[in-house]
Amino acid sequence: MADMTYRAATPADLEIIHRELMAVIDESPHYNELFKAHEKGRLTKQYLRALQTQDPFHVICVLLDGTPAGGLISGPEYGAIFRYWSWIFPAHRRSRLGFYGMRLFDEHWDNGKFHKAYTFVRPENTVALALLDRYGYTVTATFKTHIFGQDYCVVEKPYTKVTEGYDSGMGIGRLGRLLQKVGSVVGR
Repeated sequence: MADMTYRAATPADLEIIHRELMAVIDESPHYNELFKAHEKGRLTKQYLRALQTQDPFHVICVLLDGTPAGGLISGPEYGAIFRYWSWIFPAHRRSRLGFYGMRLFDEHWDNGKFHKAYTFVRPENTVALALLDRYGYTVTATFKTHIFGQDYCVVEKPYTKVTEGYDSGMGIGRLGRLLQKVGSVVGR
């Protein structure tokens, strides 16, 4: 049986994660071109590194026999943990890594800091909705024409918050935005 593990993405992993993320955004049949362009412009390597300065595990590399085979990207949002993207690389999609990734995300992040995990899923993405349901997530609302004119389900799972206060999220400021612009010009 294959060995499934995970770690915070290393700089080498980040190269692979970013390349595969851009590919999964491009290939997804569920998003319109405006959303795809927005996500690809937002989720630069610089942005992923900024998420990692918040917590290294906001960019997780899922490994199969020690080789990168999937990714999980998250960030703190309003006291909750938002699942930005989670996917398995094409060569490994017939494996059990999707189930492993779902389980490891909740085991890692239900750590007392957050009151819930949540994400947005297009209603037509029945595979993602079924997988999230299997792991205790519930569709709590459907927003009509929410992001670039498309409908999105809000899918949530309660966590057990025990720590005082809330993570205020990631504010990269003017310098961070400038660095992102420079990074996008030089191809980062």
